[in-house]
Amino acid sequence: MSITHELMIAGFGGQGVLFAGKILSYAGLLAGKEVSWLPSYGPEMRGGTANINVMISDTMIGSPIIDNPTMLVAMNQPSLEKFEKDVKKDGIIIVDSTLIPIKVKRTDVKAFYIPSTKLAEDEGIKGLANMIMVGKITKELGIFDLEVVKVATSKSIPERKQDLLAYNLKAIEIGYNFIEG
Repeated sequence: MSITHELMIAGFGGQGVLFAGKILSYAGLLAGKEVSWLPSYGPEMRGGTANINVMISDTMIGSPIIDNPTMLVAMNQPSLEKFEKDVKKDGIIIVDSTLIPIKVKRTDVKAFYIPSTKLAEDEGIKGLANMIMVGKITKELGIFDLEVVKVATSKSIPERKQDLLAYNLKAIEIGYNFIEG
């Protein structure tokens, strides 16, 4: 049976949602999956809305457009409010609980609350909440292991920012190992 994971990561421009999607897409390629990566952002980019649709599948992908994601990662409250209703029944919603004080209203999805912005600040890696979410997404999807995501990250970071690789990998591990409670 073929499985297609349809992810939407949404937040404000500048939160790194497009980069997070790029890493997950690259990890899918490294794992031998079919992938698509479709960004969407407002004209103001930093501070405006941004979201990324990522499909990872065992079979060929016919269209990169996702109407009803199997997973939503909301990095801000407007994104949760806008896209919560679209998530498929039995899907997953991951919320940055530092920036989103409300809870998921639906009871037919699995919700995770991870204070990724606060965790990044507390760990001295401010600005890497997106990478903490990449770790949590990797854990919950279970379609590729952590090492594949680390390789995808190392290949996705531009040469001029290679000095930040260790911080990105640390953030991914924090998200992967995060336990609510």
